[in-house]
Amino acid sequence: MDRSMSVDSVTISVEGITCDSCVCTIEQRIGNLNGVYHIKVSLEEKNATIIYDPKLQTPKTLLEAIDDMGFDAVLHNPNPLPVLTDTVFLTVAGSLALPWDHIQNTLLKTKGVTDIKISPQQRTIVVTLIPSIVNANQIIELLPDLSLDIRTLEKKSGTCEDYSMAQAGEVMLKMKIEGMTCHSCTSTIEGKIGKLQGVQRIKVSLDNQEATIVYQPHLITIEEIKKQIEAVGFPAFIKKQPKYLKLGAIDIERLKNTPVKSSEGSQQRSPSYTSDSTVTFIIDGMHCKSCVLNIESALSTLQYVSSIVVSLENRSAIVKYDASLVTPETLRKAIEAISPGQYRVSIASEVESTSNSPSSSPLQKIPLNIVSHPLTQETVINIDGMTCNSCVQSIEGVISKKEGVKSIRVSLANGNGTVEYDPLLTSPETLREAIEDMGFDAALSGIYSVLVALMAGKAEVRYNPAVIQPPMIAEFIRELGFGATMIENADEVDGVLELVVRGMTCASCVHKIESILTKHRGIFYCSVALATNKAHIKYDPEIIGPRDIIHMVESLGFEASLVKKDRSASHLDHKREIRQWRRSFLVSLFFCIPVMGLMIYMMVMDHHLAILHHNQNMSQEEMINIHSSMFLERQILPGLSIMNLLSFLLCVPVQFFGGWYFYIQAYKALKHKTANMDVLIVLATTIAFAYSLVILLVAMYERANVNPITFFDTPPMLFVFIALGRWLEHIAKGKTSEALAKLISLQATEATIVTLDSDNILLSEEQVDVELVQRGDIIKVVPGGKFPVDGRVIEGHSMVDESLITGEAMPVAKKSGSTVIAGSINQNGSLLIRATHVGAETTLSQIVKLVEEAQTSKAPIQQFADKLSGYFVPFIVIISIATLLVWIIIGFLNFEIVETYFPGYNRSISRTETIIRFAFQASITVLCIACPCSLGLATPTAVMVGTGVGAQNGILIKGGEPLEMAHKVKVVVFDKTGTITHGTPVVNQVKILVESNRISRNKILAIVGTAESNSEHPLGAAITKYCKQELDTETLGTCVDFQVVPGCGISCKVINIEGLLHKDNWKIEENNIKNASLVQIGANNEQSSTSSSMIIDAQLSNTLNAQQYRVLIGNREWMIRNGLVINNDVDDSMTEHERKGRTAVLVAVDDELCGLIAIADTVKPEAELAVHILKSMGLEVVLMTGDNSKTARSIASQVGITKVFAEVLPSHKVAKVKQLQEEGKWVAMVGDGINDSPALAMANVGIAIGTGTDVALEAADVVLIRNDLLDVVASIDLSRKTVKRIRINFVFALIYNLVGIPIAAGVFMPIGLVLQPWMGSAAMAASSVSVVLSSLFLKLYRKPTYEKYELHARSQMGQKRPSEISVHVGIDDTSRNSPKLGLLDRIVNYSRASINSLLSDKRSLNSIGTSEPDKHSLLVGDYREDDDTTL
Repeated sequence: MDRSMSVDSVTISVEGITCDSCVCTIEQRIGNLNGVYHIKVSLEEKNATIIYDPKLQTPKTLLEAIDDMGFDAVLHNPNPLPVLTDTVFLTVAGSLALPWDHIQNTLLKTKGVTDIKISPQQRTIVVTLIPSIVNANQIIELLPDLSLDIRTLEKKSGTCEDYSMAQAGEVMLKMKIEGMTCHSCTSTIEGKIGKLQGVQRIKVSLDNQEATIVYQPHLITIEEIKKQIEAVGFPAFIKKQPKYLKLGAIDIERLKNTPVKSSEGSQQRSPSYTSDSTVTFIIDGMHCKSCVLNIESALSTLQYVSSIVVSLENRSAIVKYDASLVTPETLRKAIEAISPGQYRVSIASEVESTSNSPSSSPLQKIPLNIVSHPLTQETVINIDGMTCNSCVQSIEGVISKKEGVKSIRVSLANGNGTVEYDPLLTSPETLREAIEDMGFDAALSGIYSVLVALMAGKAEVRYNPAVIQPPMIAEFIRELGFGATMIENADEVDGVLELVVRGMTCASCVHKIESILTKHRGIFYCSVALATNKAHIKYDPEIIGPRDIIHMVESLGFEASLVKKDRSASHLDHKREIRQWRRSFLVSLFFCIPVMGLMIYMMVMDHHLAILHHNQNMSQEEMINIHSSMFLERQILPGLSIMNLLSFLLCVPVQFFGGWYFYIQAYKALKHKTANMDVLIVLATTIAFAYSLVILLVAMYERANVNPITFFDTPPMLFVFIALGRWLEHIAKGKTSEALAKLISLQATEATIVTLDSDNILLSEEQVDVELVQRGDIIKVVPGGKFPVDGRVIEGHSMVDESLITGEAMPVAKKSGSTVIAGSINQNGSLLIRATHVGAETTLSQIVKLVEEAQTSKAPIQQFADKLSGYFVPFIVIISIATLLVWIIIGFLNFEIVETYFPGYNRSISRTETIIRFAFQASITVLCIACPCSLGLATPTAVMVGTGVGAQNGILIKGGEPLEMAHKVKVVVFDKTGTITHGTPVVNQVKILVESNRISRNKILAIVGTAESNSEHPLGAAITKYCKQELDTETLGTCVDFQVVPGCGISCKVINIEGLLHKDNWKIEENNIKNASLVQIGANNEQSSTSSSMIIDAQLSNTLNAQQYRVLIGNREWMIRNGLVINNDVDDSMTEHERKGRTAVLVAVDDELCGLIAIADTVKPEAELAVHILKSMGLEVVLMTGDNSKTARSIASQVGITKVFAEVLPSHKVAKVKQLQEEGKWVAMVGDGINDSPALAMANVGIAIGTGTDVALEAADVVLIRNDLLDVVASIDLSRKTVKRIRINFVFALIYNLVGIPIAAGVFMPIGLVLQPWMGSAAMAASSVSVVLSSLFLKLYRKPTYEKYELHARSQMGQKRPSEISVHVGIDDTSRNSPKLGLLDRIVNYSRASINSLLSDKRSLNSIGTSEPDKHSLLVGDYREDDDTTL
């Protein structure tokens, strides 16, 4: 029997088999799988026994295959049993008509045949087969031209050479191989030679530059092996002559002379042994039951061995043998010689015993150290670079010898090794290093996959809990320098799918879908509702995706589609609230206007009567008569006047319809035991309405002549003002949802999924909904298309606009291996990407989530009025009740006071009733005069005026909250691109690299401008714009053969530029003056020397021949690729520009380097002034940008900002804002891009630049229309003024209440100060008017002008030295400070600076604007800021 071909057997329990049809289905389906030799399914025992090739299948894959058919499969014993194979040698008859291919195909199709090796020269076939399935006779019946070879017959007859022949059939060869340089070379040779027929094993050593090959000489020759190695490209020489693998000579002889046990002998042992001996061997190198069987079967064939027990666990073998025939040492060598020759054997103990003591168990003789199991641990090591079983054997052989290693199992298919070891003697890291020392790549396993979501700041790690735990993973991440905390377990990241399933008719359909889906690997849960036609499924996105599930449902005969998700941000929409408050306001306003008219009319008439009374000394009765004779005071019924009836009719709808929402809000507030503005409004209006209604009914009942004073005018007026404020507030809040709607609209709705074959050739394309894209899908994105999901490029080159995420205007080059972001736009090349983050995991979805969270979690500032009313309401109610009780007591003690001051005292009413009515009127007057109108108006009126004034000055403020908050701001955080800078690239400098007599500056500009006019790249647009300005033309030459290479540059041919140069001929003199100050060629020091060579335009010839120029424009790589040499001066110049955050572009015309163009985003002129003023206002100013630290430092030094955070992601911006807020600082964020929107929403005040993206404008609280940074200062200034005005308004309102309430309560009655109810109404109106007038004073606010700011600040301003700027990368607080300058450096710098200032004075004569450098930092180290000529 032979174990060189490994074949295993496994038995799997199968539930759900009901009939012979099921048996046939399983046998047919599983039997056709690659690597399955035989399958037998038993219907009675409900199981399947499968014989298979462990290299191609595992018990787990077979189990899943049965599962996938819809049966429940269970593997009770995960350890497969080895199946012994036999080798048959067949000879081919001389008159063979069949071709060799036919024989090979017929044999391979035969069940039970595992391997075939054909030698056409020797006309032999070696067949490896499984004897339990097929035998040699059945093969000969299939192919009658074949006959059994002598070797097989000898083997069958059982000669003594059985064992040694198996060994003798293999030859070991050592060859010297030259030219190998790396592990890849060894893998190539092993892979190629290992596949040759007749080559059993090969191991190539890189260190020794040799190969050890075990082969069968009857199938392949040495020359053939040598030729094949040389065909791969390596010279090969025979190092040692080949030798047969065999035992020692004495052992072979001894084994040959040993008679083989007959079949009878195996059943009936000869009792003639005089002396039985037992020996215990310790065997290292056994890995599985297969090794045990191998050793047992090999030794048991020897007649002098009476029994053998091999234990895998104890790594031991106990052998009973005849000591007169063989020695333990010979047995030890015999075991070591057993194929594959990997066992290391040592003798543990030797015991003499007699045949009469058979009861003495050999197990009792096992040494104690073997029986007692030490504490062991298991580790899994991932191994890369294994190519064949030889690598497996080699690793197992070396590692199993290591101290402390108990066992090792290496799997070629899984690419890993499982090692059992003693933790006291070795560690997983030591074992990993040992494997790496052998030339393989090894990594400690336990972590299967890691997916990092950049925006969410999360990593999804799939791990083996037996090997590693989450805290350890977090610790690994922390060791890399990142903060890491565990936030969720794997079961929480399951995918959830909602499907609409059509075509279900009954509960059977539901059961069918649920049972089939839940049986499928990767689906945890499935619930189908027949009534709603919906299915709710939970699945593992690593294993299965939504598309697979839909296909499964459709394969069952039903229609399935996604439940369409609402792509709008309706959950943050304030439309309902806006609608209800608008309705409330309009109802109140409609009825309030007539009420106010009536009130004003009555106030005017009462004032007129008071004048008459004063001038004509009318009596009280005459006054009452005149009053009652007025039209509105005429009584329709006794006690009911026209005025009171109209007021009542107009008040009822307002009270119950206009005030409906106030009642709801007040009820909710009281339910939560709080008192807010709503409670006070409801209390005042309800009591005023109820009191007015009661006294009106009492007057009608008493048929009174004098009309009672009612308060029906209070509710409409109150509700109008408050409802208007609420309506405007919700409109402002509703704007935030538009930001999210715009963000969501950036998401692509569909994706093009492609199918590729093994050679990456496109097989098919399919358009699917973006929600159906699964992790791992390959998606095609065409030029101009949006990326539907986050992914990694697998094929193609393109430029991608990622300004969405980074805020940087420059497109980013993408090639194979680059990551792409959902929502970004592909510009010019088709790309194939593999999806890594889909659905809610994409970067865009995370931005949407960040904005949502910021908007919903931002606690609205509790307005001062609400806080005040919390105390004010109970206080007024107590005062009102106290007034009622005090006046009842006073009335009973001294009725004369009541009689004197009660207006319209009627003697027909009883004394008690009079006292109670008077007391009640006083208490109601207190409640009504303490009207929250003025308190309620104090904030909204000032806010309305403040926002209006802001809008007139180009500052849009969304509601009262940001206006109130801005004055508390302590830190202002600026974004860089588009906020501090213009956001579009501009040419800073042009450096000409050739003499002017060869090619003029204007000619270069004309060529470059024409070439770049075809480019869509922002840099190209900037160059074209600059060239047009310099040449003073709108049209340029003609560009042909235009080609663009993303990330490198462009190449083209330019013609028809002579016309441009001819047109500019008359301006040559002017240009010569201008060019005198251009940057010199190859200058090493731009500051410290004047132009070394003038670039003077050559006089143009009049001949306008249409010359063609070959143009290359791009980076260093592009020039080198096109065979141009870049000298050190030019390279240094480029490096200097790049250090300052500029992009340096080289120009070559007709294969000659002609120019260097420096392009950068320029700082806004007012930025430095704005930063200085903010600092002078006591605010801390921070710069936060996604750009690199060099550029950030350069920009910060120009505007005077000392704290910079560079390379910051949108989520980091949010985190930084949060961090500042947690320090107790109020933060204003100034930004312009989508990437700023989460931070704008999170900041206490978000300020957006008007030229920015819609999403940023919507997310911000303040929008600066004019794109002027001084408006940031103005908005904070306006906020401070507004808050000051609000405080003044509160003072007005409170003074009125503090004075009015005691008068209303009758405190000043003894001195004659009595408040009649109509006076209360007038005072209430007066207080409201005073508050409104106070707010209107804000109209006088004037925004300070640029000149005024400049005059104040210019004397104190100056650029910051790089040493003063702290740059932080990401959001860490460990800054990268510039080096401090020593005293000597400073002295040198001052002297240089003074020389330089003289030079700059000379240059200023040529009217060329220079940016003033910092005198301390010129030319120092790597941080110098040079004085660039801005052209």
